[in-house]
Amino acid sequence: MIRQIPVIEGKDQSWFCLQAQPKHEHIAAAHLKRIENIEVFLPRVRFKRRTRLGLAWVTEALFPGYLFARFDWSISRRQVHHATGVRSIVHFGEQVPVISENIIEGIKLNLGPSDLHTIAPDFSPGDAVQIADGALRGLSAVVTQVMPSRERIAVLMDLLGRQTTVELTRGSMVKAGSERAALFYGRTRPSAPRPDAVSDPVAE
Repeated sequence: MIRQIPVIEGKDQSWFCLQAQPKHEHIAAAHLKRIENIEVFLPRVRFKRRTRLGLAWVTEALFPGYLFARFDWSISRRQVHHATGVRSIVHFGEQVPVISENIIEGIKLNLGPSDLHTIAPDFSPGDAVQIADGALRGLSAVVTQVMPSRERIAVLMDLLGRQTTVELTRGSMVKAGSERAALFYGRTRPSAPRPDAVSDPVAE
């Protein structure tokens, strides 16, 4: 249970990290935006992912399962805690961390003018890739040459025990590993903000 914390002078409006119900980050954000005096920040990324039906664009929260909200704890915490799609306000024991304004601004700066950041499928010679579409779907290869003017990429792959160079379209492959590689923090998949990534916690 989240208890009320004392209001600190000059910090009536603070950023907090919220845990959303599974796959409900966008729903939580939509409902919170309807509440007066609450600012919501849900950073998202859009990228191509290999699926059973081929390559497809998907949109996910940058921090899966989490979003941020700026509000006056003493006034709005109950509304936030019980908003549709919100599971809880992140806390560590009896400590409720306040997210630094610099952290939020840094994420916004990296995302650009929109809360939605598109990760372009850029390739360079030497990149390990997986074929995600066409007759070669599921096979691995290594990029040997990028031909921007033709939107095609030459890759080296093992076919029937022989190293063969094949030209493929840029949209028919994805980089091996996570598509969300180290967008801001040098990690392959951004996770929930760690305790050391927030300002001094406010005692409950």
